Formats: sequence, structure tokens, C-alpha cells
Amino acid sequence: MEPILQFENVSRSFHKGRTVIPVLQDVNLSVNPLEFLCLVGESGCGKTTSGKILSGLLKPSSGRVLFKGQDVSTLRGDDYRGYRRSLQIIHQDPYASLNPTHTIYNTLSYPLFRHNLVRNRTQARERVAELLTQVDLTPAADIIDKYPHQLSGGQRQRVSIARALTTNPSVLIADEAVSMVDVSIRIGLLHMLMNMRTNLGVTIVFITHDLALAKYFAWDGRIAVMYLGRIVEIGSTPDVIGDPQHPYTRVLLSAIPEADPEKTRSKQHIQLRSEDIPALTDLPPGCAFHPRCPWFVPGLCDVHVPALARVPGAISDADVACIPLTEGVPLALHTP
Repeated sequence: MEPILQFENVSRSFHKGRTVIPVLQDVNLSVNPLEFLCLVGESGCGKTTSGKILSGLLKPSSGRVLFKGQDVSTLRGDDYRGYRRSLQIIHQDPYASLNPTHTIYNTLSYPLFRHNLVRNRTQARERVAELLTQVDLTPAADIIDKYPHQLSGGQRQRVSIARALTTNPSVLIADEAVSMVDVSIRIGLLHMLMNMRTNLGVTIVFITHDLALAKYFAWDGRIAVMYLGRIVEIGSTPDVIGDPQHPYTRVLLSAIPEADPEKTRSKQHIQLRSEDIPALTDLPPGCAFHPRCPWFVPGLCDVHVPALARVPGAISDADVACIPLTEGVPLALHTP
């Protein structure tokens, strides 16, 4: 199966004065048609930048982005417009992503006219009403002429999702799409996104800092764990969650609270060697996680940059960026 989206050695840096900030470094990633792929990591790991590059909002500093096997930097004319219509992003903040001076009709109809998907205002209102119904904003007549400030946070995010669907995309990039709404309505939004794969044939890249949320959303998909601009582990969700390989993934999972008090009391919490996250402008040599890693191997982790590889003898299908694991070096847990 040919991936619908690919990163090939993608890097992205930003400049602040004379300072270069390397946000992504040599990222390789494939997104398969009709799959759920979750990008997971703490703030500053590069997951949002990855989503913006995937959706065409940013260009990589180096490397290639492929859409259906084609380098997107070479697309022109109708091919480029088709690529832009096929990928849409749902932003994190529904309060900032909608123009407060535009009605919901104006917000949703603009892409329809821009891409010649409707011919007149009558067709546009009918299509906007269909989109609002599709995201469970009913009756649509009560919503279509309102302004964003007249809607709740959950309703605004549904409008954002409806806007992403206006161009009939084949890929949705959901950037922390439920983190700004109440917990009580997150499940409804997640179910709606999950049903889109079946009902609309949409591939979804879900960006989140919450491994528990990724587990719920993409149990039959894959998880890619990011740390300081690199993917450190990627594999099927049951394997990454049930049998984590990379030390960073193990630490993240050990910090997730359990609903069962007995499990919470018996759960082993892994202590980091350091709580300080290295600055992107002053990354350590070798593996960027080694100053904090409880399984740090001197002379190895602090010298060589690890590449993604399968752990020999592991049942898990995950690829892991950890030299001791992939080279069979015994890991010894350093305890404070």
C-alpha cells in the first residue's frame, strides 16, 4: 500500500535574530490511507510543526514531503490546488481559529466559492447546512447566521471541523482538536472524528500531548512518539501502549494516572535523571533524551544520534530510536 503522505528526512528550523532553532530534525514518517496516526509528545517536541508541514502551511527547511508519491514542492497549477484541497487542518483553539467578524455561513461558504464547489448563494447555504448537520450542529438554521461569540466552545470546534470538511479532503490533521473544550464533550468530538474514516473515507493525523487520549482515539491505528524534534518510537497503538520500548515512552506511560486505585498504588513510577528539558538552541550530543534517561549508557547514548530501528527479539512491531536497545546492550535502571 502506497502511503498517502510521507516525510523524507524533513527538518525545519526557525530563526530568532541570529539564533537558529532546530524544531524538526531528519524526520521520516509515512501516513497510510484510511489510518489513524497519532503524533504524541510534550510541548516543544515539534508535533504541531509537523502537522503544519503535512498540511502545507509550512515548508520544510530540508527534506521532502510526498503526497501520493509526488514531491509537493514540484506541484503546480491544478495538481497543487488538488493537494491543498485534499489536506485540511483543525486548529487547537476554536476561539482564535474563527474570524469573529464573520458569520458561520461566511466562514464555511468562502472555501466553497474559492474552490468552485458551489455556483451561487442558494447552493452555498444548502451545502453549509449539510456540513453543519454532518458535525451535529442541528438544527442548522439556528447556527448558520450566528457569529462565533454566540456559540459555545464545543460548537465553535464543530464549526472548525465543518470548515475542514468543505473541500472534501482525504486527510485531516487534527492539532490538539479537543484539548480546548470541556471534558464532557470531548468523547462526542472524538467519536465524530473516528466515524469520519468510515463515513467519509478520511485519513486522520491526530496531534496530542495526551497518551491516554491517543490510546482511546487510535487503538486500531499507530502512535508516533516525538521528543525534541525527532520521532523516538513509532508502531501500532497496542504495541506502543502495551509494550513500550523507548525509555521516553516508558516514562510517559508511567506518569499516566489509573482509574483503578489499586493499580495506581502498585504502579511503578519511573524517576528521571533530570527534570530539565534541554533547550532546542543547546541540544546535547548524541541522543537528546540521554541527560534525563534512567537507562543512560555512558559513551554510547551521549555520543551517537540513534536512528529508528526494530529491537532484536522484541514482540512489539515498533521502531525505536535507542542505540542500546537496537544493538542489544543490557539496560540498567539508574535510581536516585
